[in-house]
This record gives sequence, structure tokens and C-alpha cells, in this order.
Amino acid sequence: MIRLYTEDDFVKMRAAAEILCQTHLAIKKVIKAGISTKALDDFANKFIVDHKKAIPAQLGYGDFPYTLCISVNDEICHGFPSDYILKDGDLVSIDNVVNLNGGLADSCWSYKIGDLSDRNQELMDTTLFALNEAIKEAIPGNRIGDIGNRIQTIAEVDHDFSVIRDFIGHGIGKEMHEDPQVPHYGKAHRGPRIQKGMVFTIEPMIASGNWQSKIDDNGWVARTVDGSTCCQFEHQLIIHEDGPEVITDQSKYQLTDDDLAFIDAYKF
Repeated sequence: MIRLYTEDDFVKMRAAAEILCQTHLAIKKVIKAGISTKALDDFANKFIVDHKKAIPAQLGYGDFPYTLCISVNDEICHGFPSDYILKDGDLVSIDNVVNLNGGLADSCWSYKIGDLSDRNQELMDTTLFALNEAIKEAIPGNRIGDIGNRIQTIAEVDHDFSVIRDFIGHGIGKEMHEDPQVPHYGKAHRGPRIQKGMVFTIEPMIASGNWQSKIDDNGWVARTVDGSTCCQFEHQLIIHEDGPEVITDQSKYQLTDDDLAFIDAYKF
């Protein structure tokens, strides 16, 4: 069942999105070579819980034990924060979900540590471009398949990359994962018709090599079967009559003076 939401719901989602985006903006200020991914997770938890008084919705979801999913290089998604120390050349995708008074916001953003290889820089640029182009397809009257087809065309036809098939976008609202399912591949003009009131994510995961995945022994972390690098960007959209509203657009938000003071005072 695809739920359709109202302006009252959107107000709560936007409030959660502001905190989510401020968390990403804070991460952008502190992420660097020499820091562990677990230290980043601890930082985000303190920022969301203690500083912003919100709930990190991924923590405890299906027994997931961390605030953030931090996926590095060949990890596709659901990466476990760990003692791994980031180094120059790493490509890091950080997925964050915030619950504020029942409003949910979900966005993944990718970060480069130092300089990437030419291939990985192209991968990162292509993934973000594909997301932004796919958002243009999310208008009432189009179908969900138009979104995935646009991403797959950019990744696999225009560039020599591959779209991960095993993990997809999703509806979000009352729950973190709802219908519709939003694949990042497939045929245009197929799937559910996009309607005013829908809320869903588009979150392409694109690999520099093979699209197939495998799961680590912990049952969570997905990585490419061939060890190739993967990149993910994700936005959450509210569908209005005149088109999509991207509530997780970081350019709409800024860090407050209190946020900057928290960051300056935080001890890694």
C-alpha cells in the first residue's frame, strides 16, 4: 500500500530534514584522514541526541547497532562504523535517518578523503548527477520506472559503471521503509504512477565494477563482489502537484552558531 501524506506530515518531515542536513554539514567539517569511522558515528550521535534532541532512527532499527551507516570504498551500504582509520583516496558514503517528533528524514551523502583516483572521482560525480537527473522524473503522471531507467542510462550507457540491483529507494513516512519500492534500474513507463502526496527516497548506489553484492558475516554490511568502489547519494522527496520538493537538499540549511560551537568544543 502506498500512503499519501498531507501538509501536516510534511511539516514534521521538514523539521527532521533540517537536523539531518545539519548533521551532514557538521560531518563535512570534521571528516578527514586519520579519523576512525566509529569516531564519526559517536560524533553524529552526540550531535543528534544531545545537541539537537532528536532520535537517530537507524540506531536499533532491526537491531542495527549504530547511528550512521558508514560505507567505505567497496562497501555498498549498511557499513558498520569501526576502528578503521580513514586515509587519503577513500570514498565514504554516510547514510543518516533522523526522527523528530514522529517526522522522518533520510539522506545518504558521499565524501572524498583527500584526492580520489580519476576513476573514483568520475564515479562520485556520476552518481550525484544521476540522482539529480532522476529527481526531474519524479513528477505526477510519470511512473517509478522512469526514475530507475534514467539512473541506469546515465550509469551504464553514458558511463562504464553499474547500478546495484539488490538495494533500492523506498517510501518513507509513518515508517522508515514503505511502498513504493524505487529501483535505480529498469524500464521506463513501468511501475506505480507517481502521485501528489507520495514521499520516497531516490538513492542510487553505483559501482565502478560489477553490480553484484555480497553480505558480510555480521548480516548487514553489503559490498561489491569484485572489490570495486561503490558510491551512494540519497535524497528524500515530497511529491507536490507541480513536482518534487527535495527536503534533504543541504543547500537549504546552514549550521547555527550553537552548532559551530558544539563542533569546535567536541573532542575526538
